[in-house]
Amino acid sequence: MLQAMFWGSTATIVYTYVLFPVLVLLRSVLRPRPISTGAITPSVSVIIAAYNEAAGIAQKLDNLLALDYPTDRLQIVVASDGSSDATNSILGSYVGRGVTPLFLPRSGKSRALNAAAAAAGGDVLVFSDANSIFAHGALRALVRPFADPNVGGVAGNQVYWAGTEGDATTVGERRYWNFDRLLKAAQSRAGSVTGATGAIYAVRRELFREIPPGVNDDFITSLRVVEQGYRLVFARDAIAYEPVGASRDVEFERKVRIMTRGLHCTVAIPKLLDPRRYGFFSLQLISHKLLMRAMAPFLVLAAVSAVGLSRRHWVYLAAGATQLAFYTCALIGLLFARRDLGRRKPFALPAYFCFVTAASVRAWWNVLRAQRVDLWATQRGGGESSE
Repeated sequence: MLQAMFWGSTATIVYTYVLFPVLVLLRSVLRPRPISTGAITPSVSVIIAAYNEAAGIAQKLDNLLALDYPTDRLQIVVASDGSSDATNSILGSYVGRGVTPLFLPRSGKSRALNAAAAAAGGDVLVFSDANSIFAHGALRALVRPFADPNVGGVAGNQVYWAGTEGDATTVGERRYWNFDRLLKAAQSRAGSVTGATGAIYAVRRELFREIPPGVNDDFITSLRVVEQGYRLVFARDAIAYEPVGASRDVEFERKVRIMTRGLHCTVAIPKLLDPRRYGFFSLQLISHKLLMRAMAPFLVLAAVSAVGLSRRHWVYLAAGATQLAFYTCALIGLLFARRDLGRRKPFALPAYFCFVTAASVRAWWNVLRAQRVDLWATQRGGGESSE
Protein backbone atom coordinates (compact mmCIF):
# COMPACT_ATOMS: atom_id res chain seq x y z
CA MET A 1 0.00 0.00 0.00
CA LEU A 2 2.76 2.46 0.94
CA GLN A 3 4.63 1.64 -2.25
CA ALA A 4 1.55 2.35 -4.36
CA MET A 5 1.08 5.65 -2.52
CA PHE A 6 4.70 6.62 -3.07
CA TRP A 7 4.97 5.75 -6.76
CA GLY A 8 1.51 7.05 -7.63
CA SER A 9 2.00 10.40 -5.92
CA THR A 10 5.59 10.76 -7.14
CA ALA A 11 4.57 9.99 -10.73
CA THR A 12 1.85 12.64 -10.56
CA ILE A 13 4.26 15.24 -9.15
CA VAL A 14 6.97 14.45 -11.72
CA TYR A 15 4.46 14.56 -14.59
CA THR A 16 2.98 17.89 -13.51
CA TYR A 17 6.21 19.76 -12.84
CA VAL A 18 8.66 18.06 -15.22
CA LEU A 19 7.15 15.86 -17.95
CA PHE A 20 4.26 18.14 -18.88
CA PRO A 21 6.48 21.24 -19.42
CA VAL A 22 8.91 19.11 -21.45
CA LEU A 23 5.99 17.82 -23.52
CA VAL A 24 4.80 21.38 -24.21
CA LEU A 25 8.29 22.50 -25.25
CA LEU A 26 8.81 19.48 -27.51
CA ARG A 27 5.43 19.96 -29.16
CA SER A 28 6.24 23.57 -29.96
CA VAL A 29 9.35 22.40 -31.83
CA LEU A 30 7.93 19.31 -33.52
CA ARG A 31 4.42 20.59 -34.38
CA PRO A 32 4.57 24.37 -34.77
CA ARG A 33 1.53 26.25 -36.08
CA PRO A 34 2.77 29.66 -37.24
CA ILE A 35 0.37 32.59 -37.37
CA SER A 36 0.25 35.57 -39.70
CA THR A 37 0.98 38.95 -38.15
CA GLY A 38 0.68 42.41 -39.60
CA ALA A 39 1.07 46.09 -38.81
CA ILE A 40 -2.67 46.57 -38.41
CA THR A 41 -4.49 49.22 -36.39
CA PRO A 42 -8.06 48.04 -35.75
CA SER A 43 -10.31 50.18 -33.61
CA VAL A 44 -9.50 49.34 -30.00
CA SER A 45 -11.42 49.84 -26.77
CA VAL A 46 -9.31 49.55 -23.63
CA ILE A 47 -11.51 48.41 -20.76
CA ILE A 48 -10.71 48.94 -17.08
CA ALA A 49 -12.72 48.16 -13.97
CA ALA A 50 -11.79 50.53 -11.15
CA TYR A 51 -12.60 50.56 -7.46
CA ASN A 52 -11.09 53.31 -5.29
CA GLU A 53 -8.16 53.88 -7.64
CA ALA A 54 -7.64 57.61 -6.93
CA ALA A 55 -3.97 57.03 -6.15
CA GLY A 56 -3.09 55.76 -9.61
CA ILE A 57 -5.93 56.08 -12.13
CA ALA A 58 -4.62 59.37 -13.59
CA GLN A 59 -1.22 57.78 -14.22
CA LYS A 60 -2.96 54.85 -15.92
CA LEU A 61 -5.04 57.06 -18.21
CA ASP A 62 -2.09 59.30 -19.08
CA ASN A 63 -0.10 56.18 -19.94
CA LEU A 64 -2.81 54.88 -22.29
CA LEU A 65 -3.32 58.24 -23.97
CA ALA A 66 0.40 58.51 -24.70
CA LEU A 67 0.77 55.07 -26.32
CA ASP A 68 2.04 54.57 -29.84
CA TYR A 69 -1.41 54.00 -31.34
CA PRO A 70 -3.64 56.23 -33.52
CA THR A 71 -5.79 58.30 -31.19
CA ASP A 72 -8.74 58.16 -33.59
CA ARG A 73 -8.66 54.33 -33.31
CA LEU A 74 -8.47 54.26 -29.52
CA GLN A 75 -11.24 54.42 -26.93
CA ILE A 76 -10.75 54.05 -23.17
CA VAL A 77 -13.71 52.87 -21.09
CA VAL A 78 -13.37 52.93 -17.31
CA ALA A 79 -16.13 51.43 -15.16
CA SER A 80 -15.97 52.78 -11.63
CA ASP A 81 -17.46 50.06 -9.45
CA GLY A 82 -18.99 52.15 -6.67
CA SER A 83 -15.76 53.99 -5.87
CA SER A 84 -16.01 56.03 -2.67
CA ASP A 85 -12.76 58.01 -2.99
CA ALA A 86 -11.81 60.62 -5.62
CA THR A 87 -11.76 58.13 -8.49
CA ASN A 88 -15.00 59.42 -10.06
CA SER A 89 -13.96 63.07 -10.03
CA ILE A 90 -10.60 62.16 -11.62
CA LEU A 91 -12.36 60.18 -14.32
CA GLY A 92 -14.69 63.11 -14.98
CA SER A 93 -11.73 65.33 -15.74
CA TYR A 94 -10.77 63.06 -18.67
CA VAL A 95 -14.13 63.28 -20.46
CA GLY A 96 -13.60 64.56 -23.99
CA ARG A 97 -10.06 63.20 -24.15
CA GLY A 98 -10.92 59.74 -25.45
CA VAL A 99 -12.03 58.43 -22.05
CA THR A 100 -15.55 57.15 -21.43
CA PRO A 101 -16.24 56.85 -17.68
CA LEU A 102 -19.08 54.76 -16.28
CA PHE A 103 -20.19 55.49 -12.73
CA LEU A 104 -21.77 52.31 -11.39
CA PRO A 105 -23.11 51.16 -8.03
CA ARG A 106 -20.91 48.65 -6.19
CA SER A 107 -21.72 45.30 -7.79
CA GLY A 108 -18.45 43.47 -8.48
CA LYS A 109 -15.75 43.42 -11.12
CA SER A 110 -17.52 41.12 -13.57
CA ARG A 111 -20.59 43.37 -13.80
CA ALA A 112 -18.37 46.43 -14.16
CA LEU A 113 -16.46 44.82 -17.02
CA ASN A 114 -19.68 43.71 -18.70
CA ALA A 115 -21.03 47.26 -18.55
CA ALA A 116 -17.78 48.64 -19.97
CA ALA A 117 -17.75 46.07 -22.79
CA ALA A 118 -21.34 46.97 -23.68
CA ALA A 119 -20.31 50.64 -23.94
CA ALA A 120 -17.21 49.86 -26.01
CA GLY A 121 -17.20 50.50 -29.74
CA GLY A 122 -13.87 48.99 -30.81
CA ASP A 123 -13.42 45.93 -33.01
CA VAL A 124 -10.87 44.68 -30.45
CA LEU A 125 -11.47 44.79 -26.71
CA VAL A 126 -8.32 45.19 -24.62
CA PHE A 127 -8.61 44.50 -20.91
CA SER A 128 -6.22 45.80 -18.29
CA ASP A 129 -5.83 46.41 -14.57
CA ALA A 130 -5.86 49.92 -13.15
CA ASN A 131 -2.29 49.54 -11.86
CA SER A 132 -0.75 48.14 -15.04
CA ILE A 133 1.42 50.49 -17.07
CA PHE A 134 1.76 49.63 -20.76
CA ALA A 135 5.03 49.83 -22.65
CA HIS A 136 4.92 52.50 -25.38
CA GLY A 137 4.34 50.01 -28.21
CA ALA A 138 2.26 47.50 -26.25
CA LEU A 139 -1.03 48.07 -28.08
CA ARG A 140 0.51 47.69 -31.53
CA ALA A 141 2.21 44.48 -30.42
CA LEU A 142 -1.01 43.20 -28.86
CA VAL A 143 -3.18 43.64 -31.98
CA ARG A 144 -0.59 42.46 -34.52
CA PRO A 145 -1.62 38.74 -34.29
CA PHE A 146 -5.23 39.66 -35.15
CA ALA A 147 -4.05 39.88 -38.76
CA ASP A 148 -4.52 36.10 -38.67
CA PRO A 149 -8.24 35.23 -38.92
CA ASN A 150 -7.72 32.11 -36.77
CA VAL A 151 -6.58 34.21 -33.80
CA GLY A 152 -9.42 35.21 -31.52
CA GLY A 153 -7.48 36.43 -28.51
CA VAL A 154 -4.02 37.64 -27.55
CA ALA A 155 -2.38 37.33 -24.14
CA GLY A 156 0.09 40.08 -23.30
CA ASN A 157 3.24 39.88 -21.21
CA GLN A 158 3.08 40.95 -17.56
CA VAL A 159 6.43 42.12 -16.19
CA TYR A 160 7.26 43.36 -12.70
CA TRP A 161 8.86 46.77 -12.38
CA ALA A 162 12.65 46.55 -12.40
CA GLY A 163 14.29 47.53 -9.14
CA THR A 164 11.21 46.92 -6.98
CA GLU A 165 12.10 44.72 -4.04
CA GLY A 166 9.89 42.23 -2.27
CA ASP A 167 10.31 39.33 0.10
CA ALA A 168 11.35 35.76 -0.70
CA THR A 169 7.95 34.81 -2.11
CA THR A 170 8.07 37.80 -4.46
CA VAL A 171 11.52 36.77 -5.69
CA GLY A 172 10.24 33.22 -6.16
CA GLU A 173 7.21 34.48 -8.07
CA ARG A 174 9.41 36.43 -10.46
CA ARG A 175 11.42 33.29 -11.14
CA TYR A 176 8.20 31.37 -11.73
CA TRP A 177 6.91 34.04 -14.14
CA ASN A 178 10.08 33.62 -16.21
CA PHE A 179 9.31 29.91 -16.50
CA ASP A 180 5.61 30.53 -17.14
CA ARG A 181 6.52 32.99 -19.90
CA LEU A 182 8.58 30.25 -21.57
CA LEU A 183 5.62 27.85 -21.39
CA LYS A 184 3.22 30.45 -22.78
CA ALA A 185 5.48 31.05 -25.77
CA ALA A 186 5.73 27.30 -26.41
CA GLN A 187 1.97 26.78 -26.07
CA SER A 188 1.35 29.69 -28.43
CA ARG A 189 3.73 28.38 -31.11
CA ALA A 190 1.85 25.08 -31.32
CA GLY A 191 -1.73 26.09 -30.49
CA SER A 192 -3.25 28.18 -27.71
CA VAL A 193 -2.13 29.34 -24.30
CA THR A 194 -4.27 28.26 -21.35
CA GLY A 195 -4.97 31.77 -20.13
CA ALA A 196 -4.14 35.46 -20.27
CA THR A 197 -3.07 37.81 -17.51
CA GLY A 198 -5.50 40.50 -16.41
CA ALA A 199 -2.75 43.10 -16.79
CA ILE A 200 -3.03 43.02 -20.59
CA TYR A 201 -5.06 40.85 -22.96
CA ALA A 202 -7.31 41.33 -25.97
CA VAL A 203 -10.19 39.57 -27.74
CA ARG A 204 -12.16 40.15 -30.89
CA ARG A 205 -15.31 42.02 -29.95
CA GLU A 206 -17.63 39.39 -31.47
CA LEU A 207 -16.10 36.66 -29.30
CA PHE A 208 -16.66 38.42 -25.99
CA ARG A 209 -19.39 36.98 -23.80
CA GLU A 210 -20.71 38.38 -20.55
CA ILE A 211 -18.55 37.46 -17.58
CA PRO A 212 -20.48 35.65 -14.83
CA PRO A 213 -19.84 36.59 -11.18
CA GLY A 214 -17.37 34.62 -9.10
CA VAL A 215 -14.83 33.86 -11.87
CA ASN A 216 -11.58 35.34 -13.18
CA ASP A 217 -12.47 37.63 -16.06
CA ASP A 218 -9.18 37.03 -17.88
CA PHE A 219 -9.35 33.24 -17.56
CA ILE A 220 -13.02 32.80 -18.49
CA THR A 221 -12.64 35.13 -21.48
CA SER A 222 -9.53 33.23 -22.58
CA LEU A 223 -11.32 29.90 -22.33
CA ARG A 224 -14.26 31.17 -24.35
CA VAL A 225 -11.97 32.17 -27.20
CA VAL A 226 -10.80 28.57 -27.50
CA GLU A 227 -14.31 27.23 -26.90
CA GLN A 228 -15.49 29.13 -29.98
CA GLY A 229 -12.81 27.54 -32.17
CA TYR A 230 -10.19 30.33 -32.23
CA ARG A 231 -6.61 30.46 -31.03
CA LEU A 232 -5.39 32.40 -28.01
CA VAL A 233 -1.77 33.35 -28.64
CA PHE A 234 0.98 35.02 -26.65
CA ALA A 235 2.52 38.38 -27.63
CA ARG A 236 5.81 38.72 -25.75
CA ASP A 237 6.34 42.31 -26.93
CA ALA A 238 2.97 43.47 -25.58
CA ILE A 239 4.33 44.37 -22.16
CA ALA A 240 2.46 45.65 -19.12
CA TYR A 241 4.42 46.56 -16.01
CA GLU A 242 3.05 45.91 -12.53
CA PRO A 243 4.32 46.50 -8.98
CA VAL A 244 5.20 43.66 -6.64
CA GLY A 245 2.79 42.54 -3.96
CA ALA A 246 2.07 44.96 -1.12
CA SER A 247 2.72 42.35 1.59
CA ARG A 248 2.84 38.60 1.97
CA ASP A 249 -0.51 38.42 3.79
CA VAL A 250 -2.23 40.56 1.17
CA GLU A 251 -0.64 38.55 -1.62
CA PHE A 252 -1.73 35.26 -0.04
CA GLU A 253 -5.37 36.36 0.11
CA ARG A 254 -5.12 37.62 -3.46
CA LYS A 255 -3.85 34.25 -4.67
CA VAL A 256 -6.62 32.44 -2.80
CA ARG A 257 -9.20 34.64 -4.53
CA ILE A 258 -7.60 34.15 -7.94
CA MET A 259 -7.37 30.37 -7.58
CA THR A 260 -10.91 30.09 -6.24
CA ARG A 261 -12.30 32.03 -9.17
CA GLY A 262 -10.03 30.16 -11.59
CA LEU A 263 -11.35 26.80 -10.44
CA HIS A 264 -14.90 28.09 -10.85
CA CYS A 265 -13.95 29.07 -14.42
CA THR A 266 -12.91 25.52 -15.26
CA VAL A 267 -16.13 24.14 -13.80
CA ALA A 268 -18.10 26.67 -15.86
CA ILE A 269 -16.88 25.19 -19.18
CA PRO A 270 -16.31 21.47 -18.46
CA LYS A 271 -16.31 20.46 -22.13
CA LEU A 272 -12.90 22.08 -22.54
CA LEU A 273 -11.51 19.27 -20.39
CA ASP A 274 -12.46 16.70 -23.07
CA PRO A 275 -9.41 15.91 -25.28
CA ARG A 276 -11.70 14.31 -27.86
CA ARG A 277 -13.10 17.78 -28.59
CA TYR A 278 -10.23 20.13 -27.82
CA GLY A 279 -7.17 17.92 -28.21
CA PHE A 280 -3.94 19.01 -26.59
CA PHE A 281 -5.51 22.15 -25.17
CA SER A 282 -7.56 19.95 -22.82
CA LEU A 283 -4.39 18.26 -21.62
CA GLN A 284 -2.84 21.70 -21.00
CA LEU A 285 -5.88 22.78 -19.03
CA ILE A 286 -5.98 19.63 -16.92
CA SER A 287 -2.24 19.65 -16.25
CA HIS A 288 -1.52 23.36 -15.84
CA LYS A 289 -4.73 24.60 -14.24
CA LEU A 290 -6.14 21.64 -12.33
CA LEU A 291 -3.33 19.26 -11.41
CA MET A 292 -0.95 22.07 -10.54
CA ARG A 293 -3.61 23.50 -8.22
CA ALA A 294 -4.24 20.07 -6.65
CA MET A 295 -0.71 19.07 -5.70
CA ALA A 296 -1.03 19.35 -1.91
CA PRO A 297 -2.47 15.82 -1.31
CA PHE A 298 0.13 14.24 -3.62
CA LEU A 299 2.95 16.10 -1.87
CA VAL A 300 1.74 14.88 1.53
CA LEU A 301 1.37 11.29 0.29
CA ALA A 302 4.85 11.36 -1.26
CA ALA A 303 6.40 12.62 1.98
CA VAL A 304 4.54 10.25 4.31
CA SER A 305 5.12 7.17 2.16
CA ALA A 306 8.83 8.00 1.68
CA VAL A 307 9.29 8.16 5.45
CA GLY A 308 7.38 4.91 5.93
CA LEU A 309 9.47 3.12 3.30
CA SER A 310 12.84 4.70 4.12
CA ARG A 311 14.22 1.54 5.78
CA ARG A 312 13.31 -0.72 2.85
CA HIS A 313 15.46 0.77 0.10
CA TRP A 314 17.87 3.63 -0.45
CA VAL A 315 15.57 5.09 -3.13
CA TYR A 316 12.90 5.87 -0.54
CA LEU A 317 15.49 7.20 1.90
CA ALA A 318 16.88 9.50 -0.81
CA ALA A 319 13.38 10.67 -1.73
CA GLY A 320 12.59 11.45 1.88
CA ALA A 321 15.89 13.27 2.38
CA THR A 322 15.33 15.31 -0.78
CA GLN A 323 11.89 16.37 0.38
CA LEU A 324 13.20 17.25 3.83
CA ALA A 325 15.91 19.41 2.28
CA PHE A 326 13.39 21.12 -0.01
CA TYR A 327 10.98 22.00 2.79
CA THR A 328 13.85 23.11 5.01
CA CYS A 329 14.90 25.54 2.28
CA ALA A 330 11.30 26.73 2.01
CA LEU A 331 11.15 27.31 5.76
CA ILE A 332 14.38 29.32 5.65
CA GLY A 333 12.97 31.36 2.79
CA LEU A 334 9.79 32.11 4.71
CA LEU A 335 11.48 32.82 8.04
CA PHE A 336 14.07 35.12 6.46
CA ALA A 337 11.78 36.41 3.72
CA ARG A 338 12.86 40.05 4.08
CA ARG A 339 16.56 39.34 4.32
CA ASP A 340 19.13 38.62 1.63
CA LEU A 341 19.39 34.99 2.76
CA GLY A 342 15.70 34.33 2.18
CA ARG A 343 15.73 36.06 -1.22
CA ARG A 344 18.41 33.76 -2.61
CA LYS A 345 17.12 31.40 -5.29
CA PRO A 346 17.66 28.11 -3.34
CA PHE A 347 15.33 29.44 -0.62
CA ALA A 348 13.04 31.82 -2.53
CA LEU A 349 11.78 29.25 -5.03
CA PRO A 350 10.83 26.59 -2.43
CA ALA A 351 9.25 29.33 -0.28
CA TYR A 352 7.12 30.52 -3.19
CA PHE A 353 6.18 26.93 -4.05
CA CYS A 354 4.90 26.25 -0.52
CA PHE A 355 3.23 29.67 -0.41
CA VAL A 356 1.25 28.95 -3.57
CA THR A 357 0.46 25.37 -2.51
CA ALA A 358 -1.02 26.64 0.77
CA ALA A 359 -3.13 29.16 -1.16
CA SER A 360 -4.38 26.38 -3.45
CA VAL A 361 -5.57 24.35 -0.44
CA ARG A 362 -7.63 27.33 0.72
CA ALA A 363 -8.98 27.81 -2.80
CA TRP A 364 -10.13 24.19 -3.11
CA TRP A 365 -11.78 24.48 0.30
CA ASN A 366 -13.70 27.51 -0.97
CA VAL A 367 -14.80 25.59 -4.06
CA LEU A 368 -15.89 22.56 -2.05
CA ARG A 369 -17.97 24.86 0.15
CA ALA A 370 -19.41 26.49 -2.98
CA GLN A 371 -18.04 29.81 -1.78
CA ARG A 372 -17.68 32.44 -4.49
CA VAL A 373 -15.62 35.63 -4.55
CA ASP A 374 -17.68 38.30 -6.30
CA LEU A 375 -16.46 41.63 -4.93
CA TRP A 376 -12.90 42.86 -5.24
CA ALA A 377 -10.68 45.51 -3.78
CA THR A 378 -7.51 47.38 -4.62
CA GLN A 379 -4.47 45.10 -4.45
CA ARG A 380 -0.81 45.22 -5.50
CA GLY A 381 -0.90 48.99 -5.63
CA GLY A 382 -4.04 49.29 -7.74
CA GLY A 383 -5.48 46.27 -9.53
CA GLU A 384 -5.97 42.57 -9.32
CA SER A 385 -4.36 40.57 -12.07
CA SER A 386 -5.18 36.91 -12.19
CA GLU A 387 -2.97 34.71 -14.23
